[in-house]
Amino acid sequence: MLRHSAAIGADLPPDEAVVVDAPDAALRTALTSAAEGDHGPARELLAATREHTQWELRDGYVSRLAEATLHNPGWLDAWLAESPEDPDAALVRADLSIDRAWEMRTAERARHVSRDQFRAFFALLEDAAPVIGRAAELNPADPVPWRIALTHARGSQAPRDVFDEYWAHALARDPHHYGCHAAALQYLCAKWWGSHEEMFGFAESAADTAPPGSKLHALPLFAALEYVVVSPSPGVPADPAPYAPRVAAAVARALELSAAYEPGSHEAAGFRNHLALMLLRTERWDEALDAFRSIGVHATKYPWGYFGDDPRQEFLETRSGVRIHVATRTPFFGRPPQPRTAPSATPAWTPGAPCAVAIAAARPADVAQAALMCGVSLRTAPATATHTYVEAVPEPRPAKRSVLSTDDPLTTAADNFTTGEKWPTLVLRRTPERCGLTLFLKGRPLATHEWNATSPAPDHATVTATAEALSRAFALTDPRPLTHILRSTGNPPRHQSDLLAALSLPPLPPGFGDRPEVLDTLPHAQVLTRRGLLAGMRSSMTTQDGEHPSPPDSYEHRPPRWWLLRILGLLLCTAATVHGWAAPDTRPLRATTATLAALFLAARLTGAWRQRRRAHGRAAS
Repeated sequence: MLRHSAAIGADLPPDEAVVVDAPDAALRTALTSAAEGDHGPARELLAATREHTQWELRDGYVSRLAEATLHNPGWLDAWLAESPEDPDAALVRADLSIDRAWEMRTAERARHVSRDQFRAFFALLEDAAPVIGRAAELNPADPVPWRIALTHARGSQAPRDVFDEYWAHALARDPHHYGCHAAALQYLCAKWWGSHEEMFGFAESAADTAPPGSKLHALPLFAALEYVVVSPSPGVPADPAPYAPRVAAAVARALELSAAYEPGSHEAAGFRNHLALMLLRTERWDEALDAFRSIGVHATKYPWGYFGDDPRQEFLETRSGVRIHVATRTPFFGRPPQPRTAPSATPAWTPGAPCAVAIAAARPADVAQAALMCGVSLRTAPATATHTYVEAVPEPRPAKRSVLSTDDPLTTAADNFTTGEKWPTLVLRRTPERCGLTLFLKGRPLATHEWNATSPAPDHATVTATAEALSRAFALTDPRPLTHILRSTGNPPRHQSDLLAALSLPPLPPGFGDRPEVLDTLPHAQVLTRRGLLAGMRSSMTTQDGEHPSPPDSYEHRPPRWWLLRILGLLLCTAATVHGWAAPDTRPLRATTATLAALFLAARLTGAWRQRRRAHGRAAS
């Protein structure tokens, strides 16, 4: 594992570039404007999908807008007040009514849902029925209201004839609509109102009649995952025997569908994430790693949300686990398996990927001294006389000791370079939808917080504890202003900036969140190049205080005498090695010592010669 872990999966996008359910540019604009109370972009977006009958795209947009409205309904209320008969606003309202009901019920299994929760759930579903009907009336050709109606039928325990009626309406409007088929599949699965047999039969029939390239060819895969992963009770795995051939056929069909899409395709991300999990569950490790290559940066909330509250972290940990398993199965002197498909052409950073910068309450020289062995290349820049900005510098070949870490490099580095230090460090992260922070002191993460534009205000007790930790770290007497900022919702970037002002910390550097490496344009920015363990120990003992150490690969001029002595030593040790092993009275200890000395001198000379050539190449360019 240690030998091959850095090479296997090295072509995968870096962890910090992975985003869960990343919206496209048009949807991102609509979501951002909705969070600020402006419904104009959302209205234009949905009107275009209706006019061009882009039902699949419309379904995805409506779902995301409804989810964003769950805790910020003001923009939709204004839209409905302005245009009460707008079919697009009515559709978002219909989907929102279902989301509210399921939020009340939660996604827990029925035995974990209280009677009061069920009572409120059914009441909200009853109120939602006329809202869904009104959305269907305002745009009779639209299949999306019937996808919402099918979800309503599942939750309200509607009898089969009601489900059949809704399904007939959906088919009449679009016989190959993926969202309607996925909603019907859930109604027909064993944990709701159908059976495994009916679920598999429905999925296979839909895939058999689907046009080439349709995502309906992945519907049997969703049935297989429902059977293998979701339906079994916790701790009780499903018996694979009855449906093992159908599960294998579903995976094979999904692999064929995946090959029809480009690596890194946003459209194929949904079924590819499920495919990676199913390949993992069937112990097809090399193919699972290849599926992660085809996913690229496009993780999805499900299926990873089934295993924890943070789908992104679950995705990254699973991907890392697959890499470890493939590395473990590769013989020590064997060649790592080659990708079956070309890796997706994804840059090291994509718009919307998380950005991170740290503010350390110390001088750049102090940070440089503390970070000599953190295993990550860093860039530092003075923020004030007593504060330093720090960011991670992307590397084409990361260190083996950090290659399998699922934390972003800056968080990993901060955990290391704050160890044993008395000054606190605040790591700040930002994406278009959320902003977060982690407070480090003496190598320990003391507090974390995240602002999310679509989530409700966080728990008061948790926020109070975070505010108190921040107050103690930065010597504030009153944590109450911090509590107010931490509980704010609606504009994560502004709240993040307000917190820095309340802590009397420097503001975030210009461009943070819009591009990586925002410190490269600041005055006196310097790069602290990653070091190996031994080189870091040597630097920590020899570097003078107040200086950034030179990079470990910088060229050191060596006089002719240095080269002459080592070449003569290599010739002498080589002769001793040949004599030691060839002599009739071979002495293994002496021969081994001469061999090791020859190898050491050869390595020193080779390394010095390569440094010399690189230095001359840089000078020539």
